[in-house]
Amino acid sequence: MKLWDKGYSTAEAVEKFTVGNDRFWDMKLAKYDVQASLAHAKMLEKTGLLSTKEFRALEKGLAAIQETIDNGTFTIEETFEDVHSKIEFELTNRIGEAGKKIHTARSRNDQVLVAMHLYVKDEIKAIKQNIRSLFETLLHLSEQHKDVLLPGYTHMQVAMPSSFGLWFAAYAESLIDDVILLNAASDIADQNPLGSAAGFGSSFPVDRSCTTELLDFKTMKYNSVAAQLSRGKLEKVVAFALASVSGTLSKLASDMVLYLSPNFNFIGFPKELTTGSSIMPHKQNPDVLELLRAKSNKIQSLPNEITLLVNNLTSGYHRDFQLLKGSLMEAVDQVKENLHIFDFMLQNIQVNKDILEDKEIYKYLYSVESVNKLVKEGVSFREAYKIVGEQIMGGKYHPEKALRHTHEGSIGNLCNDKIRDKFDHFF
Repeated sequence: MKLWDKGYSTAEAVEKFTVGNDRFWDMKLAKYDVQASLAHAKMLEKTGLLSTKEFRALEKGLAAIQETIDNGTFTIEETFEDVHSKIEFELTNRIGEAGKKIHTARSRNDQVLVAMHLYVKDEIKAIKQNIRSLFETLLHLSEQHKDVLLPGYTHMQVAMPSSFGLWFAAYAESLIDDVILLNAASDIADQNPLGSAAGFGSSFPVDRSCTTELLDFKTMKYNSVAAQLSRGKLEKVVAFALASVSGTLSKLASDMVLYLSPNFNFIGFPKELTTGSSIMPHKQNPDVLELLRAKSNKIQSLPNEITLLVNNLTSGYHRDFQLLKGSLMEAVDQVKENLHIFDFMLQNIQVNKDILEDKEIYKYLYSVESVNKLVKEGVSFREAYKIVGEQIMGGKYHPEKALRHTHEGSIGNLCNDKIRDKFDHFF
């Protein structure tokens, strides 16, 4: 069944090519199409385009379809082009002529739009919950290991003292930036496009404020053409937010792969969380972390993919938009999985508490501390830098390893309570 059926059949090759994987991805939109259809039907009744009897029949039919979605028996067979045609068919099959009236004053364009907006709102909430769990794990680890020092690096060279407290909390606070972008994407999704029809409105006296309230949107996309213009733009904004989350995870994964190396030996994991080599019996490989990095990096390419799909398309609908659905939904699922497995790995991390002990390689880690000590004694910074530099070059440098960092966000003053407050503010 096709919503645009005019009494002729499409060539099988064309049918297969144009439908693509829509049936698979549309399963994720089924409950949202039912939700939007119910709100649309209620609005049609309010405006007199449906009788109360017809609305009650549609309400009952939609509830029955939702039940099949909830219990996992809902399917989209190959005889249907997409979820929208399947639901309309099911409605008509269950309640008769009233089912044929559900499409009054709407187009498949705004059906897809409103379903995607509802989907994005829900999925962003789910992603944020996963981020909260990872955030709490990182902040807990920061407090637990705040006194354990590790070397900080610039240019991949030993630079200055850092700590596990500083390192774990850094990634916790970085997640706040990602939440801010997710919030922005959610705000863009929180605009009701339903009622824009094919993108140019309708001659029916629809009440778009009614569906906006029924679907719990913060506002509506007032201009019908602007509503259609959100196709592709919404997906791109969400993609940038997903890429931001993924950038944080990729960098953390890279740190952990490095720190797990025997050459560094800063952290460890139970052997059950690593994998082996086919020929080297001693190997315990960080495959999970490497795949987390790779999968996160792949998601970071999504904004570019979407940009190339929609770039230079004129206003109005284009079938190009169909390809947005799978790419975005796959990325959403992957981000949630990445956050979950990262949280699991971190809950099992083992921290080496003796990284800096009696190791010549970290001798110069304290050179800046030595410079700062001279400055506090009244020596100018440039002169202090020269003195310590000459000591190092002459092999006469002997560091003092006592650290006195007190400013906000330093080793001695992590401000984790402030970081948690900031997270709660934006969450």
